[in-house]
Amino acid sequence: MEAQAQATVKEALAALYHHPDDSIRTAADRWLQEFQHTLDAWQVADSLLHDESSNLETLIFCSQTLRSKVQRDFEELPAGAFRSLQDSLYVLLKKFNKGPAKVRTQICIAIAALAVHIPVEDWGAGGIVNWLSDEMKAHPEFIPGFLELLIVLPQETSSYKIAARPERRRQFESDLCTSANVAISLLTACMAIDQLKEQVLEGFSSWLRFCRGISASELASHPLVHMALSSLNSDQFLEAAVNVTSELIHATVSHGSGTTAEQLPLIQILVPHIMGLNEQLKDQSKDEEDVKAIARLYADMGESYVDLIAAGSDDSIQIVNALLDVTSHQEFDICSMTFNFWHRLKRNLIRRESYVSYGSEVAIEAERNRRLLMFRPKFESLVSLVSSRVEYPEDYHTFSEEDRRDFRHVRYAVSDVLLDATDVLGGDSTLKVLSTKLAQAYGSCNTQQNPKWQPVEAALFCIQAIAKSVSLEEREILPQVMSMLPCLPHNEQLLLTVDILNKGMSTSEDTAAAASMAFKYICEDCRRKFAGSLDGLFQIYHIAISGVGGYKVSSEDSLHLVEALSVVITTLPPESARTALELICQPVINPLQELIHQGDQILQQIPARQLTVHIDRLSSIFSNVKHPEVVAEAVNRYWPTLKIIFDQRAWDTRTMESVCRSCKFAVRTCGRAMGMTIGAMLEEIQTLYQQHKQSCFLYLSSEVIKIFGSDPSCADYLTNLIQILFSHTVQLLRTIQDFTARPDIADDCYLLGSRCIRYCPNLFVPTEMFQRLVDCAMAGITIQHREACKSILSFLSDVFDLPNSSDGGNYREFINTIVLQRGATLTRIMIAALTGALPSGRLEEVSYVLLSLSRAFGENMLNWARESINLIPPQALTDAERLRFLNIISDAASGSSLHTITDRFGEISDVCRRNKTVQDLVQSALRPHDLTFTVVPQQLS
Repeated sequence: MEAQAQATVKEALAALYHHPDDSIRTAADRWLQEFQHTLDAWQVADSLLHDESSNLETLIFCSQTLRSKVQRDFEELPAGAFRSLQDSLYVLLKKFNKGPAKVRTQICIAIAALAVHIPVEDWGAGGIVNWLSDEMKAHPEFIPGFLELLIVLPQETSSYKIAARPERRRQFESDLCTSANVAISLLTACMAIDQLKEQVLEGFSSWLRFCRGISASELASHPLVHMALSSLNSDQFLEAAVNVTSELIHATVSHGSGTTAEQLPLIQILVPHIMGLNEQLKDQSKDEEDVKAIARLYADMGESYVDLIAAGSDDSIQIVNALLDVTSHQEFDICSMTFNFWHRLKRNLIRRESYVSYGSEVAIEAERNRRLLMFRPKFESLVSLVSSRVEYPEDYHTFSEEDRRDFRHVRYAVSDVLLDATDVLGGDSTLKVLSTKLAQAYGSCNTQQNPKWQPVEAALFCIQAIAKSVSLEEREILPQVMSMLPCLPHNEQLLLTVDILNKGMSTSEDTAAAASMAFKYICEDCRRKFAGSLDGLFQIYHIAISGVGGYKVSSEDSLHLVEALSVVITTLPPESARTALELICQPVINPLQELIHQGDQILQQIPARQLTVHIDRLSSIFSNVKHPEVVAEAVNRYWPTLKIIFDQRAWDTRTMESVCRSCKFAVRTCGRAMGMTIGAMLEEIQTLYQQHKQSCFLYLSSEVIKIFGSDPSCADYLTNLIQILFSHTVQLLRTIQDFTARPDIADDCYLLGSRCIRYCPNLFVPTEMFQRLVDCAMAGITIQHREACKSILSFLSDVFDLPNSSDGGNYREFINTIVLQRGATLTRIMIAALTGALPSGRLEEVSYVLLSLSRAFGENMLNWARESINLIPPQALTDAERLRFLNIISDAASGSSLHTITDRFGEISDVCRRNKTVQDLVQSALRPHDLTFTVVPQQLS
């Protein structure tokens, strides 16, 4: 039987790697993956690894299989079987001592995983590290394999692929930490073997990262430290030496490492050795990966010692100069490694907490000024260095979309650095540095036959990035900058005045995009000054929107112009705003009305884009013109047009989403000023939803509830709306399969439900529909769609929290009646969600629902939880873990914080998800999709 299984595995591997038919390879891959989850995989993988005839493909697959079985499925083995597994892995480690490396690594990880599962007393020799020590001394010929296992051990403590219980994992970490000195001694003993030097360094960094228990004074004189620092000058061992040095740096500043004075012996050794790498950093013949490693080391040093650097000593300035050298590197990936250092240094220099030890306000201010003065030239150099990073490359036009996106991210990162520098230098001083760069670029434009626009644009981009930090009183630099603009070459990136913008919109689509964005920024910043120049602005707007004046503004970019005019209109008095709003709406409404006049058949057949391009502009107007009464008049005036589109295109999701978005912004801006239009809108929504079930109707309704829910005059409208929308929705969402098929409906339905609870519970909670929506929610709790799931869970927590809210006491009886009848089933489903029915990313939301349920129903909830937890088989949860689970529920009812409860639930969740077998056992027991239950009368506690 086993021989046949081995043969099948070999055949499947041969097919996977060598068969010419893709379908055969896919089938073989699927079979091999399924095989790895079987019980037979243990013996088959082990036997093939011991088989001298197994080829490399078989060895790699079987070593990966055995590793994953030890990590994930250790509980499948009978009690005591780990002994033979331990012995077999030991033999395999010696067998593959010299390779293949991939196989040896998998064996090492498997042994490390086994050590996590097995208590120290069962391993023997006082634990795995002591066992390793004995083996290395007894069998020095196998040291390479033993050394890799020593490297892997601390790394695997943080691997959650290992299906160990949290308390066992913590115990293993503790046991391993107590063996750190033994591990370090083993590494020290291997130093003398030249061919193992890289492995020794890798092991040292691994143990330093895991356990910070070695004192700085001991490390300062430790031979491993001195080997690592001397290896910084070796091309062969540079990467490994950098990793060790970085861990040593982190060790001096880690939590619990002691005071700075206690760490100084080690710091004073590390810093000079790192500073000695400066020439290598500048060596252009150096391998780029080595330069990256050195730059990373400088960045680590700067970030870790930023508090010491900020004190402003001579040594500090040398470190800052070295970091400026890194920032000046031509490769952005290297340059940007320092950006976080500059941010942290800025924060240290400007925040008051950095100076509290100086006592009086006078002393604090004096020290702050001293430091700012000392670092001022460095930040000026920083501004000068990074400003050139945003220059458009000469070959930008050949960039792929991904490359262009990367370049945009470079610009965002540089903008952030400039803002950090501005916080230290001040906006006016930063502007002065950037104006120098602009003047240099401007001079080149005037002296060269074919001037380059890129340096000019780069300087202007940087000036724009810090513009809001420049004082209103600045009178020296800005006039000089503005005087240069009309003389600059008219490229797409240089569109900063209205005249230039006007020309730019006619040049190209790229130019028009930049121009419309700049137009928006100018109108936002100068909205009040433009109030007297509306005619010119409207002329630009009408030409751009109509598309007949030669402008090349895309429909997406036209929204910038709509927004620009809208914010200017907001500054006008009501009468002027009314006229201006009419002018801005005409180019939007007229095309819609022309389409409508062509007849219903044409309106139903045209592509959605022909409608949404205009409706989206209307949305922008309704969103950005902050004159509620004026906008309400416009909404009332244009409602007949929107209603026709509603009626004729209700089947079209894209058009309906656009129209509903427009109505949503109208409701937000106008509020109760909408008058009778809101009634007509609600009637339209509820009629069309019954026919077409568009989720955007639910979302628009939730916005209406938010604004009008507490208005008594709207109660009849809203009651009818709620009943109709929910009654049709619950018919659509009966099973988890229904929820999965319509996540958008589920999401917007329960967003609406939450809004009803918060803004008009009196119209919703006492009704039969509220009860039906709770039942519906229970069916959909385990939907995998993130937003829909969050909306359902938020709705349930709102239900449980309502009776304890300021005005919620009136609803306690209704909610008690509903929940007490469903509590056992609801709790079972929520516990299933916590233990695997939902992704672990929903942990906080699930925890809050359980917290709310516990606080609202106390002893009843504890009883429901006990019933559900007792369903979980003992293979998944021990009696102690069940008790701990119940105690968390009890503590939640007693007032423990959400953060604490979530962390504790997280451990139970991890236990129940520790491998697929356990997770399936738990879910089979809890049956989250089985909603059948017997109503048992419960007494309020």
